[in-house]
Amino acid sequence: MTATDGSPSRSDRAIGLIVTDLDGTLWERPEAVPAATRRALHDVVEADIPLLVATGRRVVSTRDPLLALGVRPPAVVLNGALGLDLATNRRFHVGGFDAADAVRVLAVFAAYGIDPCIYVDHDAPSVWVGPEPSTHPDHLRSFGDDVGAGRLDEIVADHAVLAFGVLGIPESVASAIGDALRDLAMPHVAPDRQYGGHTLTVAPPDQSKWDGIAAYCSANGIDAQTVLAMGDGPNDLEMLEHALVAVVPADAHPAALELADQVIGTAADGGWADVIHLL
Repeated sequence: MTATDGSPSRSDRAIGLIVTDLDGTLWERPEAVPAATRRALHDVVEADIPLLVATGRRVVSTRDPLLALGVRPPAVVLNGALGLDLATNRRFHVGGFDAADAVRVLAVFAAYGIDPCIYVDHDAPSVWVGPEPSTHPDHLRSFGDDVGAGRLDEIVADHAVLAFGVLGIPESVASAIGDALRDLAMPHVAPDRQYGGHTLTVAPPDQSKWDGIAAYCSANGIDAQTVLAMGDGPNDLEMLEHALVAVVPADAHPAALELADQVIGTAADGGWADVIHLL
């Protein structure tokens, strides 16, 4: 079937790129990935269709668990702020905050008594925190050596800020800050699957994972209208909307399920492996 303008219709296009979210989509917890998902992941990586990861995680927390699974695909991290090849660190996309907007976002966090993590475009450390970080202690420990401490107002003045985030805080606080930031930035509030409570990540205004995906397609000669995208959360909506095929786990956020062309099993049950049957 052909569209009225003579171009191939949606149903006629072959999939040119597979894009997957991580938490809640590829895995429920990275240390407990079902065997079926592991096998399917390697089958996809070895296939002709390229695989791109798109996640809210930072570079290290994306690369290390994927490396433990034996793969190093390219990735869009921090909800579209940065795109890079995990094997070489070569960037294909760099977003981030305008300096003045970063200062304003930090002021909103401060007004609610929250000291966020600040993610910067710097290999080490790529995360900065203040003297009393508000993120969950286990999240803070997970940074290992990839974290610096200092005055946050000086950090936003001296670094290119990619994103802000805080994990494991009460839903009421996360939602209040998210609402206060909505005219200034792109806040994402979601239940925290790992630490409990809620996660708040804040990206630049109008930025989404799709920015990095589109940049990857442009850099590699891929038609951006041939993407199969897999995601489960509010921060996946833009890429699901743009995708040729939107694939969503059964326990996803209701807004993501509304966009689904295909619904697969949950990440905990190895539902990601169902992508093999959609290629």
